[in-house]
Amino acid sequence: MVNRKKESNTLKTIDNIDQSKSTKTQQSEDGTKKKPGKVKTITRRVQSYSAQSFRKATNRVRLLPDFLIIGGQRCGTSSLYYYLTEQPGVISASTKEIHFFDDFYTNGLKGYRAQFPTAPYKKYIENIRKLHFLTGEASPYYLFHPHAPGRIKAALPDAKLIVLLRNPIERAYSHHWLEVMGKYESLSFEEAIRSEQERTVGELDKMLKDENYQSYNHRRFTYLARGVYIDQLQYWMDYFPREQFLILKTEDLYTHPASIVRQTLEFLGVPSTEIDTNREYKKYKVPSKTGYKAKDSTPKMDSHTRAYLVEYFEAHNARLYEFLGRDLEWDS
Repeated sequence: MVNRKKESNTLKTIDNIDQSKSTKTQQSEDGTKKKPGKVKTITRRVQSYSAQSFRKATNRVRLLPDFLIIGGQRCGTSSLYYYLTEQPGVISASTKEIHFFDDFYTNGLKGYRAQFPTAPYKKYIENIRKLHFLTGEASPYYLFHPHAPGRIKAALPDAKLIVLLRNPIERAYSHHWLEVMGKYESLSFEEAIRSEQERTVGELDKMLKDENYQSYNHRRFTYLARGVYIDQLQYWMDYFPREQFLILKTEDLYTHPASIVRQTLEFLGVPSTEIDTNREYKKYKVPSKTGYKAKDSTPKMDSHTRAYLVEYFEAHNARLYEFLGRDLEWDS
């Protein structure tokens, strides 16, 4: 195990624009004082626009990702992604969730390539730093999106694919809580799962018939459907061989993060001598470029609702366990 000093964000992403410290108050040309919050917001927008302009202008010398964390949603993808990109030689994209293969596919591959590091930077990492270079992104809707596997197969046929699976009951409850907090959901959890089929009926067919159709309900209100992991995995494996996947249990990531990070890096081909897992693993939330520790949590689920969902997912989970050759112990 190596013992490396923690690298700065400037080293890890070469497209950073220097950010000067803001004064407590700033004065406009007419002499009026501006609130620092507004000034910071404007400054961030200008910096973001400048960074994206630079990326687009240099897209020809930029790389495509080596790996994708494709899901599932509310399964720890943010934590794993930030754990990986904190490792020397694993370079982040412009942001964790690019959503190219679900939301922005019509923008073209040039725009997607613009979100990743440059080829010269890869040479610097490999030839000067003497490290194994990797870059990737994590968009959790990919796992559930019907067109994502085919699009990714066409663009990134050799990409390593990482999947995190969480107890589908906890995943559904957390998903609903996220939608409520985001003001996308007005129904209670019990009402939402009872209404799911009615709210989403026909949406998948529309997406399959029209590749450019984006379904709000398919994305927001599929609390139970997203937890039927076996169907999603089998669908993806119609496009990619099984050896290109690393399938992880979310609960293992939370209880043994260092072990899971090492397993993931080894799957990605990072030499064991370069892997540093001697660090603090805090739980991250979406979506943040640097991540932050999660202090809030969902309220306790009603016991009758939980019993119903245990029964609902029982057969689906049994199929998944047989497929994986592993009992994930999601019986409660």
